[in-house]
Amino acid sequence: MQPKSAKDYIDVELKDWAELGVEGHFHGKNPWFSYHKMFEAPVARLVGALPHEVTVMNTLTTNLHLMMVSFYRPTKTRYKILVEAAAFPSDQYAVESQVRFHGFDPDKAIIEVSPREGEYTIHTEDVLQKIEEHKNELALVMIGGVNYYTGQAFEMQKIAEAAHKAGALAGFDLAHAAGNLHLQLHDWNVDFAVWCSYKYLNSGPGGVSGLFVHEKWADDKDLPRFAGWWGYDEGTRFQMKKGFMHQHGAAGWQLSNAQIFPMAIHKASLDIFDEVGMKALREKAMNLLVSSSFLSTRK
Repeated sequence: MQPKSAKDYIDVELKDWAELGVEGHFHGKNPWFSYHKMFEAPVARLVGALPHEVTVMNTLTTNLHLMMVSFYRPTKTRYKILVEAAAFPSDQYAVESQVRFHGFDPDKAIIEVSPREGEYTIHTEDVLQKIEEHKNELALVMIGGVNYYTGQAFEMQKIAEAAHKAGALAGFDLAHAAGNLHLQLHDWNVDFAVWCSYKYLNSGPGGVSGLFVHEKWADDKDLPRFAGWWGYDEGTRFQMKKGFMHQHGAAGWQLSNAQIFPMAIHKASLDIFDEVGMKALREKAMNLLVSSSFLSTRK
């Protein structure tokens, strides 16, 4: 559903663009230079993170690739990625292409966890067993927080703990979880997560993506990343010097300046979510589920 305030939020930016041109970066009502910072607090509350652990940029699959550049670092012996069977196609294609990029065979490097025969959802213990089984070869666990086809919500905290115990990293695609589940990414010690905004977050077709990087990676200079101008330390960004100096936290993974118009729509939606809060939203969802189940049994 389109937020009723979406048009008004876009009109503010159109007006500043018309009247200020490039000066809108510093003198607009919502200066474009720091536009992404408006999202830190509400997005952090949305997914259970610290403000510097989140940012909004790009689109989901782009951000997934950027995260895998940093967090899928295979070696000759530790190169496998564990995924759920029948993951969303973009996840499948991104993982497969990353594996090939590093010179590995997807049939050997990608481990799928499937439902048991005659069932539709995946048992958490089966995920944990697969992690244990491949612990000496596992580089990354990359699972959708909610499976797009079955609606299964995975136990992300348990999966992240098992991945770390096995010496691997844990990331999640939250396309069907952000704005739907009560998430606690920081406390669950998730390494990274990405999500879109055009589904549960009501931010329009092709809406901008959200990104989470745990604070333990915030200033790791040895972590590889694909860098861009907007991820550079903003205090010295306009000196245009060589040698990338990343911003603190998730903002350091930004590539280009903010996508102002889709981000304005996203802000309109997030203001609604922030007013209600995910805890209350989830409680209402569960109450509706219980009511629906009761009515179906009455029939």
